[in-house]
Amino acid sequence: MTDLERKIYRIIYNMSRFRKNPTMDDLKRKTGKDEAAIRKAVKNLLSRNELEWDKEKREWQFK
Repeated sequence: MTDLERKIYRIIYNMSRFRKNPTMDDLKRKTGKDEAAIRKAVKNLLSRNELEWDKEKREWQFK
């Protein structure tokens, strides 16, 4: 896991504990990266099954 992936994972995890899903603006502000880099990191986390989006509950699931 790269530093950016680890940072995004922690941001999503910590915000979801309080039932709030981070927006792209939240992730851009907290990481200092652009949208393309964030999307790539999230896709990598999803492809390695470290994150999963539950469509019914509309929340992140962590492995």
